Amino acid sequence: MLSADFGHLDRDTRMIDESAAQWIHIDVMDGVFVPNISFGFPVMKPIRRASAKFLDVHLMIVEPEKYLRRFAEAGADLVTFHYEATQDPLGAIRMIKECGVKAGISVKPATPVEVLGELLPELDLVLIMSVEPGFGGQSFMEGSWEKVRRLRRMIDDRGLPVLIEIDGGVSASNAGDLFAAGCDALVAGSAVFGAADPKAEIVKMLEAQSSR
Repeated sequence: MLSADFGHLDRDTRMIDESAAQWIHIDVMDGVFVPNISFGFPVMKPIRRASAKFLDVHLMIVEPEKYLRRFAEAGADLVTFHYEATQDPLGAIRMIKECGVKAGISVKPATPVEVLGELLPELDLVLIMSVEPGFGGQSFMEGSWEKVRRLRRMIDDRGLPVLIEIDGGVSASNAGDLFAAGCDALVAGSAVFGAADPKAEIVKMLEAQSSR
């Protein structure tokens, strides 16, 4: 939703709600962890009211523990925080789960997925950033392919039901290869809202999964 028209947020949320997209992804930025500010609870609540779809909330904020419960209470179905933003990732994961929602963790491009080894059994999802977090519309970083493959092996070798999500530079042109590499969920912002027909663009990305 970072790429939606904030002046017509209800309209754009309802468009996504009517589309084939399965989740709605909300990026929360604090201007400290990343050099940008997006939106928080006051904007998240009307998005929740406008859609019954799975609400995927990605926190790009320092000290996420201060706000995890509030995002769960605001309607998140899954809350993802950054490994780099906390001194106690395991404590944050458990705090999210105590709220009755799914827990995810995200890593920046420079952070190796191997740091998540001991945390994987506690997680529902890992979000790999394929751009530097903080701004929409960036190009996909090619080094992300190998990170996805390594993480997929780590998860499969242990028989864990952890989903892999990727965010940054995702479009219909690389969706099929991302699914093939091991991704379960793709986050697309500008590729959707910048398309002439956003709903058709979403369908193209989802159809790329069955074509691989």
